Amino acid sequence: MSGFPQSVYIDHNETNLRDLATEGASRPIESPVDGNLEASIESLLNVEKQMRLAADVAGTKKAVIDIVQLCFQARAWKTLNDQIVLLSKRRGQLKQAVTAMVQQAMQYIDETPDLETRIELIKTLNNVSAGKIYVEIERARLIKRLAKIKEEQGLIAEAADLMQEIAVETFGAMAKTEKIAFILEQVRLCLDRKDYVRAQILSRKISPRVFDADTSKEKKKPKEGDNIVEEAPADIPSLLELKRIYYELMIRYYFHHDDYLEICRSYKAIYEIPSIREDPTQWVPVLRKICWYLVLSPHGPMQSSLLNSTLEDKNLTEIPNFRALLKQLVTMEVIRWTTLWETYKVEFEREREMPGGPLGDKAAEDLRQRIIEHNILVVSKYYSRITVKRLAELLCLSLQEAEKYMSEMVVSQSLVAKIDRPAGIVCFQSAKDSNDILNSWATNLEKLLDLVEKSCHQIHKETMVHKAALKVQ
Repeated sequence: MSGFPQSVYIDHNETNLRDLATEGASRPIESPVDGNLEASIESLLNVEKQMRLAADVAGTKKAVIDIVQLCFQARAWKTLNDQIVLLSKRRGQLKQAVTAMVQQAMQYIDETPDLETRIELIKTLNNVSAGKIYVEIERARLIKRLAKIKEEQGLIAEAADLMQEIAVETFGAMAKTEKIAFILEQVRLCLDRKDYVRAQILSRKISPRVFDADTSKEKKKPKEGDNIVEEAPADIPSLLELKRIYYELMIRYYFHHDDYLEICRSYKAIYEIPSIREDPTQWVPVLRKICWYLVLSPHGPMQSSLLNSTLEDKNLTEIPNFRALLKQLVTMEVIRWTTLWETYKVEFEREREMPGGPLGDKAAEDLRQRIIEHNILVVSKYYSRITVKRLAELLCLSLQEAEKYMSEMVVSQSLVAKIDRPAGIVCFQSAKDSNDILNSWATNLEKLLDLVEKSCHQIHKETMVHKAALKVQ
């Protein structure tokens, strides 16, 4: 380095640097009409170089922002892209300067004259911020905007692939609501492209408990050394609105798999949102969906628990037909399918016009199956043994259908039964294990010995009383 002339290096005199920074900060940006754009940029580049080599953060940021603003005022979009790349690659460029430059340039995205220029600017900023942890939040926002453009163009697969490149759950400085909104956008795009496996993987990054956090509590001031969390942009929904979006997306996912119980639980979570509970026009359709999907869900402990808790809801009195429907499921009586379908067919078809759409292509068939399963469980409560013919009569089914539905319930372990096909008899009693039989015998013997002991005690007591009476006489 000793071979270079001394004039190449900046004079590190503190007074000169201070004067240069003051001059750069106070000098107005030259309008592209008043002067030559290239000359103005060259002048600012010299100032930026001197500030950068002197490690003057404020001066470097001012010079970089001035260059970007100058290109924007001249509407020289290609020059703007070139200068952004050039400034980011300069030797020893300060992190704060790159961050300020990217943030300033992001404000001009909406001011671009056409879509092609907008995409080019976003891609330039994306390439500059790639691999730099100090602008990871800005890169995530850029990717989101680019994905939105791709989606508007009908390129759903490309938009989904772009969004999946970013793992916002690792961003410590990003606001919680912005993280959730970003992940939900990833899930939505995966559902739109019918990639249900990846949608489930992404949805598991969000814990449902995060929506139950108390937002009314004051935020604690960060301690020294803690990461400073940025405020979420104004267009990011609130936590409760994100909760509704999350469960609506999960309903789409579970709807694909015909998982009625999980759909019901998702609607139940939406129903608990205060803004939904306060507006009858919103909670009535949601409560209708809860009732329908409860009826469509297979019998089990979770379904029974939800059924009983829903029946206790006072709002259910506003829709008495659905209260009566749930009451029939709780009551251990056989339900006639033809009568029930005639009563609720109109309500069933009305769901197509309600928010949330129809219940599904095979919902009517599944509803009939659930009623049959309910009836089989009712019969198993009242009968220990019954002929298949009588069972089919009670269920209003043929012998083959009755045997088929009962076999499916036995396989799914929701019913304990054995069918003697030659004799045509169904036994609902479960076969006891040898250990259970021995335990019952031991219990019976213990009870017998207790009774013998009590009898002996009573006999001894009577004998003593009788002897005492004889002595008195």
